[in-house]
Amino acid sequence: MSFDLQKILQSKRALRRDLAARPLAEKLRLLEALRERQLAIRGRAVHSDPGALREEPAPYHTQPK
Repeated sequence: MSFDLQKILQSKRALRRDLAARPLAEKLRLLEALRERQLAIRGRAVHSDPGALREEPAPYHTQPK
């Protein structure tokens, strides 16, 4: 396996052009398939574990009125 940077970059540009030329409905199907794969790899739905550590967002510092 060779690491020809020019060939890699050319391939990436071609893939991006191909994806950009696809219809919106097909792009949405691809996105949904990627999301399903991500969930399968993770092994569970996002935030489904009640024991998972969750961090509260930092409070906004407002001046008193």
